[in-house]
Amino acid sequence: MLGLRRLVVLVLFAVCVTSAALFWLLGQRGADTRHVMSPPPRAGAELEMLSSGMTTAVNVTRNPDAGWVVRAAGQTGIPERALRAYVAAAETVDAAAPGCGIGWNTVAALGFVETAHGTYGGGSLTAAGQVSRPVVGPALDGAGFAAIADTDEGALDGDARWDRAVGPMQFIPSTWQLVAQDGNGDGTADPFNIDDAALSAATYLCARGRDLTTAEGWTAAIYAYNQSDAYIQQVRDQATKYATMTGEITVR
Repeated sequence: MLGLRRLVVLVLFAVCVTSAALFWLLGQRGADTRHVMSPPPRAGAELEMLSSGMTTAVNVTRNPDAGWVVRAAGQTGIPERALRAYVAAAETVDAAAPGCGIGWNTVAALGFVETAHGTYGGGSLTAAGQVSRPVVGPALDGAGFAAIADTDEGALDGDARWDRAVGPMQFIPSTWQLVAQDGNGDGTADPFNIDDAALSAATYLCARGRDLTTAEGWTAAIYAYNQSDAYIQQVRDQATKYATMTGEITVR
């Protein structure tokens, strides 16, 4: 009897482990192209909250007008240099994949949640969009995080044993290798540069034909970035807050 119980426990354990591994792989495959943009505002610059039983946020797109960036930075507290990168990233991806419809405010919300727009740990963004100090996350060694062995010999994160998320948008090296974009046109894709990181993030969100104008598409995109319901809610709230603070939408 004891042997049978032990066998059942082992079988259940194996099923759980296999399911978890498959779930993680599907999440990675669905997310291995990070961040993209949003559709143009509806008439009157007023957008309704999408609600079909899923968590979502409104998406707002616009041209990166310098005057607006200055005003919006003052209204939201987003550093001008970061906001310019978010707006440009959304506009660029929207032009390349108009069916995605990602908004600058969604990209900005990710930047806020991940590293407070590159200022985490007392850092800041230079005029060229570089972080003033390396932004490197904790080792993904399985202790409270997923276990992801080193994939780049420590080239980006300085850790030759475990991968760590890097830069203002917190890409793990293996994902960066797949989705890296040159957002500032200098010929190099650098995860520590806000232009490159924001464009890569926007591209990742719109991957696999996602439509971020729908609740399902928006939720799937953010979930691909981080498999956490609490994270999705935090990004949704911040994205909506930014759109509301700038007067782009009226939430009713």
